[in-house]
Amino acid sequence: MTDKHPIISIRGISKAFPGVQALSEVTIDVEAGELHAICGENGAGKSTLMKILSGVLTDYEGELLLAGKPIRFAGTRDAEAAGVSIIHQELNLVEQLSAAANIFLGREIRGWLGFRDDRAMEEAAGRLLRELECDVSPRALAGSLRVGDQQLIEIAKALSLQSDILIMDEPTSALTESEVSRLYRVIERLRKRGVTILYISHKMDEVFHLSDRITVLRDGRWVKTLDTKATTAREITHLMVGREIEAVNFGTARQPGEVLLRVENLSLPWPGHARGWRLKDVSLELRRGEVLGIAGLMGAGRTELLECLFGATTERPTGRIELLGQTVNFRHPREACRAGIALVTEDRKRLGLFAAMNVGENVSICTLDQTGAAGFISRASEWRAAAETVNRLAVKTAGLSAAITSLSGGNQQKCIIGRWLQTRPQVLLLDDPTRGVDVGAKAELYRLIDGLVRDEAGLSPAGTGGIGVIMTSSELPELLTNCDRILVLSEGRLTASFSRAEATEQKIMEAATIGARLAG
Repeated sequence: MTDKHPIISIRGISKAFPGVQALSEVTIDVEAGELHAICGENGAGKSTLMKILSGVLTDYEGELLLAGKPIRFAGTRDAEAAGVSIIHQELNLVEQLSAAANIFLGREIRGWLGFRDDRAMEEAAGRLLRELECDVSPRALAGSLRVGDQQLIEIAKALSLQSDILIMDEPTSALTESEVSRLYRVIERLRKRGVTILYISHKMDEVFHLSDRITVLRDGRWVKTLDTKATTAREITHLMVGREIEAVNFGTARQPGEVLLRVENLSLPWPGHARGWRLKDVSLELRRGEVLGIAGLMGAGRTELLECLFGATTERPTGRIELLGQTVNFRHPREACRAGIALVTEDRKRLGLFAAMNVGENVSICTLDQTGAAGFISRASEWRAAAETVNRLAVKTAGLSAAITSLSGGNQQKCIIGRWLQTRPQVLLLDDPTRGVDVGAKAELYRLIDGLVRDEAGLSPAGTGGIGVIMTSSELPELLTNCDRILVLSEGRLTASFSRAEATEQKIMEAATIGARLAG
């Protein structure tokens, strides 16, 4: 690749936020037409650097060169005009607008006399979505779609710009394996057109499958740039964290206890859809001290199942739910929380964070009634509890008063998990809990989950015997690592159940892809 010239030259880029030095003297060259992966732990500065390259952040030190010419973008429009666009890790859609309107927002197609041509935009959006092999209607409201479909709309939006340089920040974080394969095919077509791609991912298999070169950042500094073929995942991981990450080993097998949660014939209606239901006759048991995994492709009903258990569905489910032997019928998440159930949602930005609040307030928001008396909140008690949680989960933050939005995605997720642990739940529902979390932080979260179900060192808020955890994940190795049992959903039906010893990726995928047809 020595005959190629840098299309992007980053020279001594530094960026500071209040209390945090996000980037320090970063220098990188990106060659034309290559797929250049940027790796690092949460908080390493990857997304900050990409926001500078795409014009999202305009206040920084250092120099940016595009095709050898110094340039400083005044905003994202400026960057897009220069041929640079970005697909953000955190979705940036207007939920009240259609998929087509989001794709062409600010660049609406105009027809006769300058009037907006909705039909032309819908046809163009349909072509882009078909290129992504996505069956979402261009007229569907963005807010009505699941996270994975919303992410495909973001990708279609970037493709519509016909950019020479495309930045992808964790583009597969909410995609299923089949959708990731589709994205790979799209990336291959883009590369044949000569598009240069900067690709951020925590998933080493993606990085090594796609990239030509890999740059590692750590603590806001450039560490090393390597040819992908000349390195290994182990070396990259070591460079990312500055230490070896040992394999997660939970030691002795867990010993599940009493039944905490029993679900019988749970169904969730789907008005207006040909299938008629999102979930159909799902039954399961969760025991104290157990991690129960829920596998399935997008649309299988994983999130809907957890929402039913938490009383967070718009339609009323049917069937029977028992918690600690008592039949429950939650009509609102508040009732579920009081009964001892907590839910960490998959959509951190929309459903997890209070963006206008600081770190401490985000952690303590569900337990304010425990920090005061006579209707008054004790700020000191609130802050002590929040500080204990932040320290226990090793959240990287400038302090409790720091804006929650100043934290990396992984540290934001830790704050959300910590918030729910403060409610002392009996049952913890985790919906794709490590989405956007780096390999080091994942290992920490895995150990935290194990400690919660084992009731080790006071980690479990439930008291004796530990809590019960139900977790979904779009990554099968994560379920195989953490779960005592794995249930598989396909098109809303339960199609298989595997013990830890029985479960394999092949068996799970077979049940996820053909099980529903066999069951029907």
